[in-house]
Amino acid sequence: MPGFELFGADERKHVNDVMETGILMRFGFDGARKGIWKAKELEAAINKKFGCQYTHLVSSGTTALTTVMSALGIGYGDEVIMPTFTFVASFECIISVGAVPVLVDVDDTLTMNPDAVRKAITPKTKCVMPVHMCGAAADMDALRQICKEHNLLLLEDACQSFGATYKGKYLGTIGDAGTFSFDFVKTVTCGEGGAIVTNREDIYIGSDGFSDHGHDHKGVDRGADLHPFLGYNFRISELHAAVGLAQFNRLDEFVAKQRAGHAQLKAVLAQVPEISFRRLPDEAGDSCTFLSWFLPTTELTQAVVAEMKAQNIWGGNFYWFDHNWHYIRKWEHLKKGVTLNALHPEYKAAIMAQANKDFSASDAVMSRGITTQISLMPTEQQMKEKGEKIVSAVKKVLAAQKISA
Repeated sequence: MPGFELFGADERKHVNDVMETGILMRFGFDGARKGIWKAKELEAAINKKFGCQYTHLVSSGTTALTTVMSALGIGYGDEVIMPTFTFVASFECIISVGAVPVLVDVDDTLTMNPDAVRKAITPKTKCVMPVHMCGAAADMDALRQICKEHNLLLLEDACQSFGATYKGKYLGTIGDAGTFSFDFVKTVTCGEGGAIVTNREDIYIGSDGFSDHGHDHKGVDRGADLHPFLGYNFRISELHAAVGLAQFNRLDEFVAKQRAGHAQLKAVLAQVPEISFRRLPDEAGDSCTFLSWFLPTTELTQAVVAEMKAQNIWGGNFYWFDHNWHYIRKWEHLKKGVTLNALHPEYKAAIMAQANKDFSASDAVMSRGITTQISLMPTEQQMKEKGEKIVSAVKKVLAAQKISA
């Protein structure tokens, strides 16, 4: 995941363009900014490359989700179906608009299982929110069909998969709307930032206003704007957009390097018969920010994790089953409904009931998986050596288990 890895002269040039005008805010000050509109330029560039009608930049992937849920009319009494494997922001945003996060199991795609989605639908379901984890797509054909049959919104959380595609379409552009994150460690970084993409004008207008205190942006200046609805301040700055614009212009280069490193590492790991790999609904569309691989049992996987740590080769690898941020098993604050503000008792109970369901099907997948981050910096030889070290650790554990057996 490049982000900070390839920050350089282009980013500095675009930031300096903004600094020379002194206008750091994305709205207003038309004359003083001397034609420099970095946020608008980045939005237009995303529209052109991704083939979508509208892009709206905000301050983070989290605010992108909260904003677009509001624009979609998701609120109190609604249920939003989401996967057990994601970042905590996914359920935080659902709760922020007063809806209930309905968690469903993931399968070996590391994304939501369509069969689990079907079983979770109730009269209160309003939206299905697949999360395209670790650079690759959920099964969008199946999910689109489910949403069509039940007249549900389809919202793509593509914050971890910017630049990935599904059957020729960029992730985020397939459902009613999609969201991206441009934080420091994403494929394209703004430092902090996010985006909403959609082909629906009503969602764009709602997102544009909601993220800027409800401004309709139709006045001759900000003082003349009307406020047709309430909103918040989720604006991106011109400085952050400037960094993102420079990074976005290198997206194809970043993805190509990720795919090359991914292929090199996978080829080495594939030499071990006991290692299998994540199933991808569209392998050609994988942006290859990570390589996710499985071992036959939980016990073997945990032994390999321990051995890799003992050999000091664990850096850049993740065992999501024990991770505090990305898997339901460690989301104690969600399971217990711990918030700083008071929640209505019935609403809190509904959240907790969903978070404390049986997710053993997800556990069976996540407990056997290790994910290796693909950096853009290593040479082909260095990537090969990284793979060989992992293989050596795996073989050592396998040999020890055979002896003990």
